[in-house]
Amino acid sequence: MVETTAREKIYRVIFGTDTPAGQRFDILLIYMIVLSVLAVILDSVVSFHNQFGEWVFRLEWIFTGLFSIEYLLRIYSSPKRLSYIFSFYGIVDLLSIVPTYLALFVPGASYWLILRLLRVLRVFRVLKLVRYLSEANVLLRSMYASRRKILVFFTAVLVLSVIFGSLMFLVEGPEHGFTSIPRSIYWTIVTITTVGYGDIAPQTVVGQVIATMAMLTGYSIIAIPTGIFTAEIAHEISVDRNNKRCNICERSGHHPEAEYCYHCGIELPES
Repeated sequence: MVETTAREKIYRVIFGTDTPAGQRFDILLIYMIVLSVLAVILDSVVSFHNQFGEWVFRLEWIFTGLFSIEYLLRIYSSPKRLSYIFSFYGIVDLLSIVPTYLALFVPGASYWLILRLLRVLRVFRVLKLVRYLSEANVLLRSMYASRRKILVFFTAVLVLSVIFGSLMFLVEGPEHGFTSIPRSIYWTIVTITTVGYGDIAPQTVVGQVIATMAMLTGYSIIAIPTGIFTAEIAHEISVDRNNKRCNICERSGHHPEAEYCYHCGIELPES
């Protein structure tokens, strides 16, 4: 019984935000995450590393120790341990401590600690910014609704890239930098997306004509994904306005005749 009570208390502090202790814990955690990421970023500067590298190394092991204890406490107190371990935050929590231990065997692995910055997303839960979740839901639904159209579009772009790349490989050849079809496809994608690194460039007249066609194709199709996504956002905003919104979790998308929230189960307000 004592163990259960202790687990419940730890759970409420670590996972919950409905208590002052839970809120203070999460805010302190966010400060630690930001400081640890800032230390890794500054440590990549040579002059800073030469002067404070040893202190950063010690500080990193302190942060890693604290985050390791926190991760183990989350597993210990979670009523559904496997669900937490394989959840988004569970994976991010694990990835936030693994690089330090991995750096003992693989040089440079500690820079992967910037993944800790993903843990700052907890601020939405800590500060109860759920009102922004409704806007996020509109964007997510728009992305999900446009996934097939975007997939078809990128497939068409990939086919065009292969065609243009193959033509450039035949016309220009290895002597002009187009050493293989994959490298030629790379050039095509760089050209179509108007990035233009300039590391490879056509030298022959025919190759320059093909490059011109690729450039014009790029200008013609580069706005298509934006148009698709914008149309879906407009549709979802219209649906969001017409459907019921939960006053508790701020999520919309409910059927006009729905009586309870699909997400939190609270009774929906009357239209």
